[in-house]
Amino acid sequence: MKPKIDKFILAIIAVVAFAYFVPFFVCEESPVPLDTIGSIGISFIFFFYGLKLSPEKLRNGLKNWKLHVLVQLSTFLIFPLIVLLFYPIMNTPDGQPLWLSFFFLAALPSTVSSSVVMVSMAKGNVPAAIFNATISGLIGIVITPLWMGLFLVQETNDFNLGNTYLKLVTEILIPVILGMLLQKYLGKYAVKYQKQLTIFDKSVILLIIYKSFAESFKDKVFSSVNLGDLLLIIFAVAALFFIMYYLIRWVALKLQFNKQDMITAQFCGTKKSLVHGTVFSKFLFPPSYSMGLVLLPLMLFHAFQIFFISIVASRLARIKLND
Repeated sequence: MKPKIDKFILAIIAVVAFAYFVPFFVCEESPVPLDTIGSIGISFIFFFYGLKLSPEKLRNGLKNWKLHVLVQLSTFLIFPLIVLLFYPIMNTPDGQPLWLSFFFLAALPSTVSSSVVMVSMAKGNVPAAIFNATISGLIGIVITPLWMGLFLVQETNDFNLGNTYLKLVTEILIPVILGMLLQKYLGKYAVKYQKQLTIFDKSVILLIIYKSFAESFKDKVFSSVNLGDLLLIIFAVAALFFIMYYLIRWVALKLQFNKQDMITAQFCGTKKSLVHGTVFSKFLFPPSYSMGLVLLPLMLFHAFQIFFISIVASRLARIKLND
């Protein structure tokens, strides 16, 4: 079983290239209202997310509490603290924006779909993966803005945590709650058309990525990022991933997790959600901020985590088959 090239990664590369050559749609004279389309799309993403949340599965998932605590602490505490260690070094006019983009990456929740798929492929604890990935998205609505608020208040004068939460509540939390309330009636359709809903989710994310990078290319934000800087960012992304991957493994061994729980802890605890990242960037960062630079480490991390975890999952799947 060979790891397949993720088509979404290829789509992201294509969209970034399109944004470079055709930035017209972010210009004032563009007839396409990308902001409005993106906002509506985001609300629908989280409405469908709520439809897929089964209260019964969430209740049953609470039983394996040690695994859940490890995954959530890794996602929302250890990740940010590791990046925070480099703040004194990067606290310069040139280094601060890049460090902030890495801190944003570290403060994000775990991804849902790829975590569950990879855990299933590796024969890990799938119910626990579903629970942790799901609950992580809900916790992130509260925790991620709190982490970012500590530094965005200093970095930008127009950051307002109250306004940020108001936007998150109206465009994300209310749709999620509405979806959960209707889950009993419409949840079966969300499961039935899950493939189509996934395509819709990814289309909205690609739209936001296009807008972010087209604006950055138009404003020549990346003119200061040379090949050496890009390679350094890629190295930092890979290093951050491996530090978390093996740290979680060490803790899981100390807690005497079985093999299935260890796979779930490592796979879910090292993932960061590109969906939440692209959405949250719209709410957390002011319009004057370069969204392309904000999303660059996250996109590289997303590609790397899928590439590495898919290789590990394929290897574990072969070992299980041989067993």
